[in-house]
Amino acid sequence: MVERALTVAHNGVGGACEGFLAAPVRGSEAGVLVLAGSSGRIEDGRCRILARAGLTALSVRWFGGPGQPPGICEVPLETFESATELLRSHGARRIGVLGTSKGAEAALHLSVLDLGVDAVVAVSPTSLTWANVGPGRDGRTRPYRSSWTWRGEALPFVPYDDSWTPTGAEGAPVSVLGWYERSRHTFADRVGAAAIPVERSAADLLLVAGADDAMWPSLRSAEELASRRRAAGRPVRLIARADGGHRPRFPGEGPAPVSDRFLYGGSPVADAALGAAAWPYVLDVLRGPGGL
Repeated sequence: MVERALTVAHNGVGGACEGFLAAPVRGSEAGVLVLAGSSGRIEDGRCRILARAGLTALSVRWFGGPGQPPGICEVPLETFESATELLRSHGARRIGVLGTSKGAEAALHLSVLDLGVDAVVAVSPTSLTWANVGPGRDGRTRPYRSSWTWRGEALPFVPYDDSWTPTGAEGAPVSVLGWYERSRHTFADRVGAAAIPVERSAADLLLVAGADDAMWPSLRSAEELASRRRAAGRPVRLIARADGGHRPRFPGEGPAPVSDRFLYGGSPVADAALGAAAWPYVLDVLRGPGGL
């Protein structure tokens, strides 16, 4: 396996982003862009696992770095376009995007924008574009703005209902599932415009979600996405478990770290079982017909 840290130039949006690439020694015609969620981390461990399975895998820091928004606020989707172009420069003919949580939100948008994305694996996805998580370039978190822009225009989004308050003991980790559910109800008039139109995407789509997700309603969202895909005659597969949480773990990955801020649902055993159930389908959809 070949691996290296690198810098990916943004496509027409200025600056650059840190990245990590791992690939089989002989290269691969299947490339995958790996996107973390709101942690913003570079998923080097997941890239290595994918490279051992025969794919060229690239992960980038898409916010919080030099020249980038400090939070997930009006992040230019062109950032990821540059990363897919880098995968092509390394010999990939089939391009996949594997995103988790907010990374899945980005991955779904990339497939709709027709950027040559052939496959998407959306882990713990949303079916909607949500408001910013963290501050924008101006350092402000309010008023709420879209998480994403494309060609300088903000994508329609659902804001958060700030009247929601968490339950549980003060100082204990919280589940924000109820916040997303309340916000969707409060701003129901904005849901239609904010729906990610996956029915327009020509990419193959795999959805992975657990019903015990305590971060946001990923299984409900995955079912909505799958329903719209099927109605449009587009390919889709949904892998789900009733006891899975927000952070499924693939074979070769250890348990997700315990958080002192948030509850994610699931358990180490359930999350590993969901990841193991999804893994063969993850590789199939990323490799594509004939297993590039």
